[in-house]
Amino acid sequence: MDISRAEQRILHLLAQGGRIELVRDDARKIEKLSLFTREGWIFSGLDLLTFRKLKRKRAIASSGGKPYRITSRGLELVRGELDNR
Repeated sequence: MDISRAEQRILHLLAQGGRIELVRDDARKIEKLSLFTREGWIFSGLDLLTFRKLKRKRAIASSGGKPYRITSRGLELVRGELDNR
């Protein structure tokens, strides 16, 4: 399954130890998405559409109310880059 360049970039950050945190409103709708890198910086390239695509492909998941992390399926989808650690 091919993934877009934006999805690839996000999965790469998550594979390095990043996380996606959500803020929900009173109706439990997603109000704000934040992608934090492992250094604590916020990545601004994540939007709701891309988040939903990754969730639908089961590349990211949340368990127990914790932030979204990359899944084993997401690790299969992400292609290696030179700056992987």
